Amino acid sequence: MKKRIVWLIAAVILAAAGLGAVSADGQEPNPIKVGVVLPLTGAQRNFGEIQKNSFLMGSEEINAAGGIHGRPIELVIEDDQSKIETGRSAVEKLILRDKVSVLTGGYSSDVTFAMAAVAQHRKVPLLVTTGSADEITELGAAYVFRLNPPVSEYDRPLTEFLRQVVMPRSVAIIYEKSLFGRSGSREFAGHAFDLGWKVAVNEGFDPGTPDFKALLGRVQATNPDVVYIIAYVQEAALLVRQSKALGFKPKVLAGAAAGFTLPEFRRLAGDAAENVFSITLWTPQVPYPGAREYYDNYRQRFGAETEYHGAEAYASIHVVADALRRAKALTPQDIREALSKTSLLTAFGPVKFTAYAGKTQQNALPTYLVQWQKGALETVWPLILATRKYIYNE
Repeated sequence: MKKRIVWLIAAVILAAAGLGAVSADGQEPNPIKVGVVLPLTGAQRNFGEIQKNSFLMGSEEINAAGGIHGRPIELVIEDDQSKIETGRSAVEKLILRDKVSVLTGGYSSDVTFAMAAVAQHRKVPLLVTTGSADEITELGAAYVFRLNPPVSEYDRPLTEFLRQVVMPRSVAIIYEKSLFGRSGSREFAGHAFDLGWKVAVNEGFDPGTPDFKALLGRVQATNPDVVYIIAYVQEAALLVRQSKALGFKPKVLAGAAAGFTLPEFRRLAGDAAENVFSITLWTPQVPYPGAREYYDNYRQRFGAETEYHGAEAYASIHVVADALRRAKALTPQDIREALSKTSLLTAFGPVKFTAYAGKTQQNALPTYLVQWQKGALETVWPLILATRKYIYNE
């Protein structure tokens, strides 16, 4: 009788903590809701689709392995429509109506910045998947964590390649007038100044600009050795196509990740994509367990290529699941505490949230330089991971 009472008390405690695998009436355990905000429509929908697929892959793997102490994860996915206000409203809905205890996702920096403000105000942990403006983790927000590197660290492999191989005298920067674009242009210009390269042009454009010939003409007139472009896929492809049409051939034309690594970029840019460089945050060749398997499984399941945006999402849900398993209880406060102590190796890389360079709860990871060669995206820097030798106009 005493043993039976002890087991009953234990069961009640587990149920109260949200950790019980089976409810008292023998029904399936209630799922644990995880809020996800992505751009499934609008200008950034291509990225959102890859990330949605990757979140689903990861959650299915977690559930197939037993979920969180026997409880499955349920993704509650909201479309931010690539708009700031919609993203802000999506987070409010997920917290107040859907009662999620943790949030993840966040693609564009502008939308993610708004999401972070709401999450911090409501005291619900947010694991940022992609939004990369430095400001997002410079707010000192206790409930905001970031998996991916900040944009200030994106250009490291490019600047190293330029410094060691190309040795340019001048660079030009073309950027979208968004939080991501402004942050990235400021950081690259600063690095160029430190390395003694003249910044011949540093000019922004409005999202959705239909014609870049005038802007490109101004850049071409300065004859820079390097052109660095910060743009999403539509504008990135148009800039590259119109550069080719103008006969503009700098030594290096490079993109700041974002739209330049998508298969959609190669399709839209056509042969103008050949030899275009891009920064990336991940490739299937990175030396992390599960990286190649994720890439192959995604391609087999969806019949399409994935890239670093998908790998970020895939890793994010595994990081969230790890925190849920370690949390004392499934409350936002306890999940936040568990996230702060994360030490996990994922297919995207090691994840550990630290404070550095004015940022808090920021993960630190390397970035890579890739190049479109013969229709394929090849890793060219660092040399230890290179799948092909770099090509540039000497």
